[in-house]
Amino acid sequence: MYNAVISKPNPIDMNISLNGDAKDIEEGIYLNQLIENMGLTGKRLAVEINREIIPKSQHAEYEIKQGDVIEIVHAIGGG
Repeated sequence: MYNAVISKPNPIDMNISLNGDAKDIEEGIYLNQLIENMGLTGKRLAVEINREIIPKSQHAEYEIKQGDVIEIVHAIGGG
């Protein structure tokens, strides 16, 4: 009997712009996952993708696409 080992191909990388820097990320990543990977979960953020504000309620629904231009701003209180 022949046992074949089927390996999963490496995830495809996409290139995006994140806060002005080119970044390669794995295909199929959602905005909330990117925020989590950046260690910003639970922070007060403003997120803009391709010059459009993405409300927090849509972060889990927005799948990042090749070439997206993403700006994430962390709101810091003070005076």
